[in-house]
Order: sequence, then structure tokens, then C-alpha cells
Amino acid sequence: MRTVADDAASAEFHAFFERHYAELARLAHLLTGERDSADDLAADALLALWHRWDRVRAAEHPVAYARGVVANLARTRVRSAVRERRRIALFWSQREERAENPDVPGVVDVQEALRGLPFRKRACVVLRHAFDLSEKDTALALGVSVGTVKSQTSKGMAELQRRLGGREAARTVHAAIARTGSTAEGTG
Repeated sequence: MRTVADDAASAEFHAFFERHYAELARLAHLLTGERDSADDLAADALLALWHRWDRVRAAEHPVAYARGVVANLARTRVRSAVRERRRIALFWSQREERAENPDVPGVVDVQEALRGLPFRKRACVVLRHAFDLSEKDTALALGVSVGTVKSQTSKGMAELQRRLGGREAARTVHAAIARTGSTAEGTG
């Protein structure tokens, strides 16, 4: 059952929406650089404001509050887009490096050992040793903490060393994975 207070709040929000929607959409566009998603971002912000309308309308500067919500949503969207682009670039980049006289059996052994690792360990090992990413860049690419990268890389390398029969895993993995781009197509 709606009350007069509910109707007043609804009318007040509707007026706020009409007055500030275009400005918030423009802000979203300028912050994200994405014209197509700016309207969606502004709508998401206004929906969040509606859910907290009592708090927003009691604020000293409701428009500033709304701008803050848009900025936070835009930052989240930009960060997500950057992480996704980095993941795509890292996992799907074509390596131009070609190895002369590759150790095909070594590459096959390492690939097989890597496939036996759980995904996170495998991803940490590959990004750290094949792509020479820092712990920080690996964490950013995978969306995990630096501590997780450290522990998963260490555990993954220990497991690879065990699987590869005690050979010097880091050097073997690094060399074999670096050659994977040139030999993977030929080894199936």
C-alpha cells in the first residue's frame, strides 16, 4: 500500500532523474570513453540512487552523491575492461618467436606436465615463466593477489619438477614454453 510519503519520494526522485540524467550520462561517457554504455551506466547509477533515495535526498549535495556513484561505477567498468583486455592479450597473443632446433620431446613433456596442473597453478607458471610477467602483472592478469601468484607459482613449479623427474623445472619450463609457439602446431 502506497503512502503520501512514498508518492512524494517518487515524485522527488522522478524530478531529480529528469534534471540530472543527461548530465550523469555525459559524465559516464567522459569517464569511460564509451558512448554506447554511458546511458546504461547512468541508468545503473540512478537505480542505485533510487534504492538509497532516503539517504540521497537527505544528503547535503545529492547531485555530488550521484556523481560519486557514477564515478565509482565507471571506475569499476574501466577496470573490468582493462583486466579483460589484458587477459585476452596474454592468452591469445600470437608469438612470433621461432626456435631453431627445438627440443620437441622436452616441449611435449612440459606441455603434458602443464596440462596436469590445476588451471590457476598452470596460469601462474605460464605467465611468470613463459611470458616473463612480474608477480604484480600476473596477479593483475588473473585477478588475484600477488601472494596467490607467489604461492601458486611455487607450488606449480614444485609439482612440475616432480612430474618432470627432478629436472631443473624453471629452466626447462621456461625454455620449452617459449618454444611452444613454434612447435605446438607441429606436435598436435
